[in-house]
Amino acid sequence: MKTLGAGTILWFWLAVAGGPPGSGASGGPLLPEQTPAAAAYAVALADTADLTGVVQRYCVRCHNERLLRGNLTLETFDVEAAHDRAPTAEKMIRKLRAGMMPPPGQRRPSPDTLLALVETLETVVDREAARDRNPGSRRFQRLNRAEYERVVRDLLDLEIDAGRWLPADTYLGAFDNMSDAQGLSTTLLEAYLRAATEVSRIAVGNPAALSKTAKYTNPIDVSQHAWDHIEGTPYGTRGGMVVTHDFPVDGEYVVSVETLFGQGTGFQDIDISIDGEGVALLGLEHGGRSTVPIRTEPVFVQAGQRQVAAAFVRTIEGPYEDRLKTPGWSFVGGEDSRAWANYGITALPHLSELMITGPRRSSGLSETASRRKIFHCHPGQDGPAEAAEAEAPVASAEARACAEAIVTRLARAAYRRPMTEDDLAGPMAFYDAAAAEDGFEIGVRTALQAILANPSFIFRLEQAPSEVAPGESYPIADVDLASRLSFFLWAASPDDELLTLAAERRLSDPAVLEGQVRRMLADPRAEALSTRFASQWLRLQDAEDNQPEPYLYPDFTGQLREDLVRETQLFFDHLVREDRSLLELFTADYTFLNERLAGHYGIPGVSGSEFRRVSYPDHSRRGVLGHGSVLLLTSMSARTSPVLRGKWVMEVLMGTPPLPPPPDIPAFDETESARSGRLLTTRERLEMHAASPTCRACHRFMDPIGLALDNYDVTGQVRVRENGVALDTRGTFYDGTDVSTPAELVDVLMKRPIPLVRNFTAHLLAYATGRRAEYYDQPGIRAIAREAEANDYRMSSFILGVVNSDPFRMARPAPAVDDEVAAEDRTRSGAGS
Repeated sequence: MKTLGAGTILWFWLAVAGGPPGSGASGGPLLPEQTPAAAAYAVALADTADLTGVVQRYCVRCHNERLLRGNLTLETFDVEAAHDRAPTAEKMIRKLRAGMMPPPGQRRPSPDTLLALVETLETVVDREAARDRNPGSRRFQRLNRAEYERVVRDLLDLEIDAGRWLPADTYLGAFDNMSDAQGLSTTLLEAYLRAATEVSRIAVGNPAALSKTAKYTNPIDVSQHAWDHIEGTPYGTRGGMVVTHDFPVDGEYVVSVETLFGQGTGFQDIDISIDGEGVALLGLEHGGRSTVPIRTEPVFVQAGQRQVAAAFVRTIEGPYEDRLKTPGWSFVGGEDSRAWANYGITALPHLSELMITGPRRSSGLSETASRRKIFHCHPGQDGPAEAAEAEAPVASAEARACAEAIVTRLARAAYRRPMTEDDLAGPMAFYDAAAAEDGFEIGVRTALQAILANPSFIFRLEQAPSEVAPGESYPIADVDLASRLSFFLWAASPDDELLTLAAERRLSDPAVLEGQVRRMLADPRAEALSTRFASQWLRLQDAEDNQPEPYLYPDFTGQLREDLVRETQLFFDHLVREDRSLLELFTADYTFLNERLAGHYGIPGVSGSEFRRVSYPDHSRRGVLGHGSVLLLTSMSARTSPVLRGKWVMEVLMGTPPLPPPPDIPAFDETESARSGRLLTTRERLEMHAASPTCRACHRFMDPIGLALDNYDVTGQVRVRENGVALDTRGTFYDGTDVSTPAELVDVLMKRPIPLVRNFTAHLLAYATGRRAEYYDQPGIRAIAREAEANDYRMSSFILGVVNSDPFRMARPAPAVDDEVAAEDRTRSGAGS
């Protein structure tokens, strides 16, 4: 039979389909995008032997048994049997879709041939995957720190810092909720038990609390200039700090502060307020540099969580009349080694620590938000009690019935499912023992402690059907679907409406499920998609690890850092709530700013501390690549890093991370930094560093991307010079397109949106299911992306696609360890690989 070459395939497309697949506006010149019918036509027309020959001719030159480039050999790869080597096929699909293979400078077939190859690979793999829909498997998940805090907030109306008791979470594949990384140890279980004890005490209150001192330290990067107002402190104040403190019982407490003096002398007043009400005004006279503790007289405070603020009373407005410009960070010269930075400027005192000591002369428990959440009934009363007689032993039937009603309601919400008699037996046994000795409220507190220590609360356990054959998939129960849904969209437990629908087995109905997704996305708790999912996907937590050098960036403050991260979170939240296109993440000509951040970016006309949508005045910024949070986390403390920025784009946005550098490659900082009495620019040093052919193989991909973003400095401000030399950001993208500005970089990325869209989908699926996206998930990811494309890539399309996917709604028992070891090519090919 005569073979059909790539030219014949292209001619047939033009004659029958009216053009090559994906030849519309979204297609890139190197590899046109896929149309819905492309896969079917490709497999029908393309002779797989011909395409296998393409692989042998162009790919095996590097990917053979001898060279093993990328630890991959394609010597025996057969396109028609691509499904038999699905992990390898998925690697090829990802690289081909991104236009990265064959690499620059190597012989490559025509774009139409590459298109036929990648579409045929996708069709062969997807066709086989449809016969065996593998939803994957995972171990149990447990509540991590962020989820624990949100669950307790919804359950008990209590704001806590889980970091007080629980160890830091391990990140895997970009996220901290991956089941594979959630180990279990005796130490960890003890931490959860300790948390259960403390949280139950805070929620109910502790009439027997002993006096102790809680100490809060102000981060050194918080600026406390005369114009720096801290959110939560009274107006007319500067600097200071705000903390949320748990007052265990009504009583008298002493608030003390320590201040670190600046240079100069004078009087300062410190305002102490609780829940916005002033309780003390402390006078302070300072002269020289020292630390001075001062304290209030005992102040009566009712039990509960209260916001305690301490701030300096502002005595001047506007700029100082100093000889030199005042740095934006007030503590830039606060250390003795940096005293030079305060020469000639006004350095005011800083509040460094706040301490709360008590209780003294305790006098019972007042009603608090958490007590109202718990005690919806009380023996002998129609409503919540003031707890005046709560300590007397209570053994009446009325008291026990009330306690059982409280325990039933709390346990249902905590365990995230309907209750059984066995579920209630344990907490009620703890109640009976404690109530008989210490009274009703101590009994309820002990029962609550038992609930919070129960595995059904700590772990997200899912019940499999009684008889499931190995390798057989099954739909998860409605109650488990409710938990998956709520932790995906809210990072918290399902609410009463979700639990009720799950108990009635109606949640799995497609129409009901979609209605609940849309309801939950409209709920304020859906901000978790921005503060949890997007923040971790984009690595925003890394921005906290980079403190720009004060002598180079004296205006950078802790408040500004928070604003940079908040900008990106609000931007992503806007995309979700307004159901915007995912592509706006890259192309948007607007962002969200407050006055401080707008001033940092040099954008006029923004006043006040509130964030609002602002259009960019020019083309210097576009989408998330112009956000200071991303630019900060991809920089070093004293210089920009085109390598880090290029790697971040390739890994986080495109899903094509470069290989790690060889172990014998010298670090960039070892590269010569000056020549002929002149400091070299980052680009000049980068060219010297990447001169080796071994280094050049990866740097030719990363460096042009990072250099296109080098117009931004470490803190995200636009710049035109470095070390007194005009910036040269010119580069050539790996497809041959010249790029030198962020706008040009965005344009070249938008030529090929499929890798960006699929990578986003893979990360969203991984976050939603609590496991990394594997090679067998890729057919489903492609299906979600195609459906989203038909709906203009709206965010709801991706979210609904994930919720309706097999990995989200179904499960399969985990294979035996021996089966996993014997499986061919288990290399991770999904999100985070």
